[in-house]
Amino acid sequence: MQFDQNTEWSRLSEKTSSSEDIFNGIVLHVKRDTVTLSNGSSAIREVIRHIGAVCVIPITENNEVIMERQYRYPLDKVILEIPAGKLDAPDEDRLSAIKRELREETGYTADEWTEIGDFHPAPAYSDEYITMYMARGLHKGKQDLDEDEFLDVYTIPLSELVEDVMAGKISDAKTQVCILKAARILGL
Repeated sequence: MQFDQNTEWSRLSEKTSSSEDIFNGIVLHVKRDTVTLSNGSSAIREVIRHIGAVCVIPITENNEVIMERQYRYPLDKVILEIPAGKLDAPDEDRLSAIKRELREETGYTADEWTEIGDFHPAPAYSDEYITMYMARGLHKGKQDLDEDEFLDVYTIPLSELVEDVMAGKISDAKTQVCILKAARILGL
């Protein structure tokens, strides 16, 4: 798809005229901004500012994926996900962060890392973006979970995960995207 970024930007962008802090938490920061639209009208934008995150689809030599099941409080249920985590600082190196998260959450390390893109999980109300990686050449080690982290680790064939995504059995968006991208990259 071709478009002129400068033309689109000037036609579609919004300008912040005022900004108010609503909540400053550990992970999330909520702002209420007043913006001027491209037609001159005003609108309110409630925005969640996020430090950023990383995720990885770790794939074994047999095309199986190291997956996690963990309880997600906002959903009040246990869901299946790929390993992921937030950055410790806004300028943290994203590859270093996901290497740490994979080792801590699953015990695995990897020889080969491929960045497979960025993902905006909720661009209508959040600036969070997640950098996605694929890891190969896995080596099993010992988990080193945070004190408040509880999860189970599973190995599931990538082909089965693709079927589960297409059947609506996996609800986590970053997990869906990484599974489908990895399958496409690997020609499965």
